[in-house]
Amino acid sequence: MESAKVYVEMLARFTEGGELEPVCFTWEDGQRYEIDRVVDCQRRASRKAGGAGIRYTCIVEGKPCYIFYEENYQWFLERRGAPADGDGQ
Repeated sequence: MESAKVYVEMLARFTEGGELEPVCFTWEDGQRYEIDRVVDCQRRASRKAGGAGIRYTCIVEGKPCYIFYEENYQWFLERRGAPADGDGQ
């Protein structure tokens, strides 16, 4: 089972201090998720799916989640290993 990048539609805002902050995203199945809070933000690489950028450690539905913003202006999350038919998340 491999992890993969899932590029998502993201609603983000700029804080009063000028920092970019994710607000909510739409997963590949169309489900929309609100970000409860951003815990941390640092330049990091995705060890599971490859790629690098700004990694936001967020709380979504009470669980930690990594959201990446790449230099190509795209947002992605890591999909956990999926079965061969691609139905997993």
